[in-house]
This record gives sequence, structure tokens and C-alpha cells, in this order.
Amino acid sequence: MKTRKLTTLALTLSAAMILSYIEGTLPPFMPLPMAKIGLANIAVLFALYRLGAWEAACVSLARVTMMFMMFGTGVSFIYSLAGAAVSFMGMALLKKSRLFSPAAVSVGGGVLHNCGQILAARFMLSTDAVVYYMPALMVSGVLSGAAVGAACSVILNRVGVK
Repeated sequence: MKTRKLTTLALTLSAAMILSYIEGTLPPFMPLPMAKIGLANIAVLFALYRLGAWEAACVSLARVTMMFMMFGTGVSFIYSLAGAAVSFMGMALLKKSRLFSPAAVSVGGGVLHNCGQILAARFMLSTDAVVYYMPALMVSGVLSGAAVGAACSVILNRVGVK
């Protein structure tokens, strides 16, 4: 790996961790328990478009793991990992199709993140009741995905990534 790419990767991971930490200090943006904007996904989406799918997956996994080691619990790690994995796979496929803008890819990622967390909750709690939370989380995913996508689109335009 070239030095420039490695440096960009390291800075992107650092940005993801900083954004994740900052978000943890903010109150929820919607009156939903555990609903977050997903600021760290700005960095993941940036890595997906600037560096590639493999590198973005590494940023996402490393951020979830490192934030867990510093501030998390086993349960929060499972939810975060499930959401990040499902979200990332969906975003990578949407980007690969070349049919969607970064903002639309981000909206898909926001919705899929919530789907991954609901699946994790379903299996951890052994109840289908968590599915009733899904409509509210879909709205949250669309709104947060649009915000993250808009922010990342500005950054991508600034650095000249199409």
C-alpha cells in the first residue's frame, strides 16, 4: 500500500473515531431511544468513494472495534457491529451499481444500519416485538442517512471525488 493511501486511511479512521465520540456526547436527534445520526458514517462513506470497498470496510470495522474497547459494552458492540456490517454491505452494493449518488447510498446505509440492529435485537432478546420499532427507525435512517450523505457529498466534491 502506498504511503499516501495509508495516510489517508489512517486519517479517515481517526476522523471516524472522533465523529463517533462527538456523537456519543450529543443528545438523540429524534425522540427515539438509541437513534443517532451516524456521524462516523461520513468517514466510512468517504473511504468507500475515495479509497475503495475493502479500505472502507476496514475503517468501519476498526472504528466499531476501537470504540467498543474504549467506551462500549458487549451488548453495544453486538448492536454496533450488526448495524455496521449490514449497512456497509448495502452501501458497497449500491455504490457498485453506479445508479445512486453518495447521498442516496448513505440513505440506504442509514436504513440498513437500523435493519441490522433490529435483527441483532431480535436474536438477542428472542422476541419479535422489536420489529414494531422498525417504522420509526426507518424514518430515523432516512433522515440521518440524508444528513450524512449531504455532508459527505460536500467533502467528496471538495477533494475532487466523483
